[in-house]
Amino acid sequence: MKRNKQEINVPPNSQLIGEDGVIPEHVAIIMDGNGRWAQKRNLPRIKGHYEGMKVVRTIARTASKLGVKTLTLYAFSTENWKRPKTEVEFLMKLPQEFLGTFLPELIEENVQVRLTGNREQLPSYTLDAVLKAVDDTKNNTGMILNFALNYGSRDEIITAVKKISSDVLDNKINKEEINDELFGKYLMTNDLKDPDLLIRTSGELRISNFMLWQIAYSELYFTNVLWPDFTEESFIDAIKEYQNRARRYGGI
Repeated sequence: MKRNKQEINVPPNSQLIGEDGVIPEHVAIIMDGNGRWAQKRNLPRIKGHYEGMKVVRTIARTASKLGVKTLTLYAFSTENWKRPKTEVEFLMKLPQEFLGTFLPELIEENVQVRLTGNREQLPSYTLDAVLKAVDDTKNNTGMILNFALNYGSRDEIITAVKKISSDVLDNKINKEEINDELFGKYLMTNDLKDPDLLIRTSGELRISNFMLWQIAYSELYFTNVLWPDFTEESFIDAIKEYQNRARRYGGI
């Protein structure tokens, strides 16, 4: 299906596939490789996370310019609490610094910030920084920049099952009504389209408990590039690969 040509302000040598190339509406990224990037340079792991934060800014800008409607970034998983305390503390402080400097630009570019994840465990300073960005951009109508923070797909699915079970017991729904569409309404991403494209950096070939329900028919793209080295051109390469694939959703 063809879509209208979009204004794309990216480097002229990007050679994005022609005007009829379909831009994925929702791109999700597992931003992996920060620690290895730092270790290769004999730097502390937190330096890799800091450099990775800069890449978030670049890729968010690029996605917005390309016409991506939703960009979901896997910022911190429910399993990441197992990491060293100093690393976790640094990661929890990054949203303050990132949004403190980038928020005015997000507002100017009409980007809307969202948060997906379990909020209860997050430190108040982390949650406050993200929720301020959510509130300050709530009326924006451009790309949704969705941070998956303290997010785990199994936790999300189990929580949804519990809510559905409770609603069945309370006679709010009949168990015969439960289908894919209804179940999706109980997920944290209930108001977002499922990802069209999932990108994972660093060469790891796994999903790591990320949007297991939502990526049932997503195109998967794996690259050996470590996240701090992931550039505008790297992102465009992923989009070009997506444009070369045929999505059949189980059909012919």
